[in-house]
Amino acid sequence: MDTPHEMILTPYVEKTPNSDEYGALTSTETQPSKRRKKKSIVWEHFTIETVSAGCRRAYCKQCKQSFAYSTGSKVAGTSHLKRHIAKGICAALLRNQDKSHLTPSTPASKGSDPPKRRYRSPNSSVIMFNQDRCCHEFTRMVIMHDYQPHMVENAGFVSFVQNIQPRFNVMDFDHFQGDCIGTYLSEKQNVIKVIESIPGRVCLSLDMWTSSKTVGYAVITGHFVDSDWKLHRRILSVVMEPYPDSDTALCHAVSECLSDWNLEGKLFSITFNHPATESALGNLRPLLAIKNSLILNGQFLVSNCIARTLSSIAKDVLDAGADIVKKIRDCVKYVKLSESNEAKFLELKEQLQVPTERSLCLDDLTQWNTTYLMLIAAFELKEVFSCLDNSDPDYTEVPTRDDWRQVETLCTCLKVLFDAANILSVINNPSVITFFHEVWRIHLELARALTSEDPFTCSLSQMMQEKIDKYWKDCGLILAAAVVMDPRFKMKLVEFSFNKLYGEEAPAYIKIVDDGIRELFQEYITLPLPLTPTYADEGNGGSYMKSEGPQTGSLLSDNGLTDFDVYIMETSSQQMKSELDQYLAESLLPRVQDFDLLGWWKQNKMKYPTLSSMARNILSIPVCTLPPDSIFDMEIKEMDPYRSSMRPATVEAIICTRDWIQCGFTEVSNAIVKMEY
Repeated sequence: MDTPHEMILTPYVEKTPNSDEYGALTSTETQPSKRRKKKSIVWEHFTIETVSAGCRRAYCKQCKQSFAYSTGSKVAGTSHLKRHIAKGICAALLRNQDKSHLTPSTPASKGSDPPKRRYRSPNSSVIMFNQDRCCHEFTRMVIMHDYQPHMVENAGFVSFVQNIQPRFNVMDFDHFQGDCIGTYLSEKQNVIKVIESIPGRVCLSLDMWTSSKTVGYAVITGHFVDSDWKLHRRILSVVMEPYPDSDTALCHAVSECLSDWNLEGKLFSITFNHPATESALGNLRPLLAIKNSLILNGQFLVSNCIARTLSSIAKDVLDAGADIVKKIRDCVKYVKLSESNEAKFLELKEQLQVPTERSLCLDDLTQWNTTYLMLIAAFELKEVFSCLDNSDPDYTEVPTRDDWRQVETLCTCLKVLFDAANILSVINNPSVITFFHEVWRIHLELARALTSEDPFTCSLSQMMQEKIDKYWKDCGLILAAAVVMDPRFKMKLVEFSFNKLYGEEAPAYIKIVDDGIRELFQEYITLPLPLTPTYADEGNGGSYMKSEGPQTGSLLSDNGLTDFDVYIMETSSQQMKSELDQYLAESLLPRVQDFDLLGWWKQNKMKYPTLSSMARNILSIPVCTLPPDSIFDMEIKEMDPYRSSMRPATVEAIICTRDWIQCGFTEVSNAIVKMEY
């Protein structure tokens, strides 16, 4: 029998004296000459009262609510009364569940007329109110849209819900935390199944957040390529660290994530949001080496976030030009914060016919790209600022020519960083290959700027080059290895870039990359990999060419060419080892803009079984730890006071589940996981 929460409202079927409960005649021989008048099921829940002459109303037996009623009327008949029952507001329907689930499809007795419908519903069934389902969907809504969980206890929200559905018992905050953990555990099982099924390794990115309570939160994201060669990015853990600045914080956070997701032995690299100290790395490497074989002696293990690196360089540039930045900001404020001043400015711009479509904007001190956009717009409108004092006597802070030269220098330095960081803000999963080219381009621009005769330009370029060199030293091999895994570039782009960058010293740097790729390939050869179809057929011992009769000494006999069999094994093994050379020797593919790199390796995985396994892991290394909306942040992200006041388990459940739901990683499940918290 259906539960009261899942009853289906179905048409009423007339019962006659000689019919069973389904309306079917019990005997084909005796049929009454006159059938009783049909009666709608709604009259079991409503009564009719005459209000005045010619005016009658239907009253609900449970909630006493009245409705207009007129016999035979399409406007005020029984349809709206049936809808009142179907909404599940009254308990009247629950007592009649035995009748409500009867449907016209129930078989009738032989020889009887088919049961007739009293009304038709637009759908075949009506889903009734279900408390558990409503709580589950409410929890998902709060998580999905990042609402404050304490809203469940707000008087206004409780009143609103009660007016919509009085039968819904609004949970308190403690019950919400339990449902939140339950939803998290349910969704987590789906993510675990996918991670367990991937053939390659997992790369992690760790972004340490601060908080007003001096504790930190390590947000750890997993990056991996699934069996269908699709790249995924999912938040796996949010670990609270009581002492985020300690040398053990990173080690503890990574250890918790690996243990929780059973990733020991499957880790390939970790990308941090800021360079880790030598002491922190010293604590981390031994921990990972216990159960995780370190690829290339750990040279691929640790990487730095390119977005944090670019933001750090941009902050240094803006700090170096703080005085001129403030002066330009004050000029922009003078124009933007007064409608009359802005009107004068635009009128003067039209008179001078300044050829720019940029408009002035105030910057946000937390986002360095807004300061760059403010400076570049002001610089392109410098002629208007220079003439503004003639038409506006109140405007006194006119930048000098030297000021505008410094602004131009700042804009030139920031543009190089802005162009690189902007790629991260518009692409969900930026390629490692892209940033090999971007970092190389920044190197060239800075090398060119160092030859300038302007002391301010030289000092800025020198400062920027020190930090970009540090990033290149830590991550250059990873970026170059990703380029080699692209059949459009391979080692050719590495050779070209290094010759431009290092000049006569280029061969030494090229050899470092070449040796690293070959050493990494040799490590992958030692891993158990399936043979290609060609070698698999050869390993069958000629099973497809058997013939009856003695074959002693013949070409196809078992002992006829023993030395040939040894030769096949040796040459096959040698060919497997030279798989990298075969790949590098082939011609480069055309540089198609929308080239599907992972799709190409999927198509060629049988041709390059070892190399494709290596490419799968290298191409999943993240270059950034931040989401697109945080690429230009000047400071490390801070956990808001509201979230940091909640239990760490609840914070992790909300952040992780929200990421999984928004990414569409899991389907909305009807199963409801309940947990007492």
